[in-house]
Amino acid sequence: MRHDLLADVLSAMTSAVKNGKSELVLNFNSKFAMKILDIFKKEGFIQEYSAVPEVKGLKVVFNGKLNKCNAIKPRFSVKKDGIESFEKRYLPAKDFGCIILSTNKGLMTHYEVKDKKLGGKLIAYVY
Repeated sequence: MRHDLLADVLSAMTSAVKNGKSELVLNFNSKFAMKILDIFKKEGFIQEYSAVPEVKGLKVVFNGKLNKCNAIKPRFSVKKDGIESFEKRYLPAKDFGCIILSTNKGLMTHYEVKDKKLGGKLIAYVY
């Protein structure tokens, strides 16, 4: 039984990238994971993803720009002023990678959250 589907998806993606694979087929699917993958695609970390109905899962195609992605546990609450401390904690360098937050306006990267002056809960990071 899976307890954290997002952590499973992101750790499988990190393992596939470390092993030099160009694509990955996951045998589980969720709308939340697809929204995270939408952000990864928009930010340029993956080439594309698609649903695979035969295995009721997702197929992710990498473009070589993904180094590491992981879920953030526990899901810390962040005010609009406190994002910089978590950037230093989870990202290796300034303006390298992004942190994904869940806000009352939906899932966003930390860049969008700073621009809109929102707070939220930390979900994942990618670089």
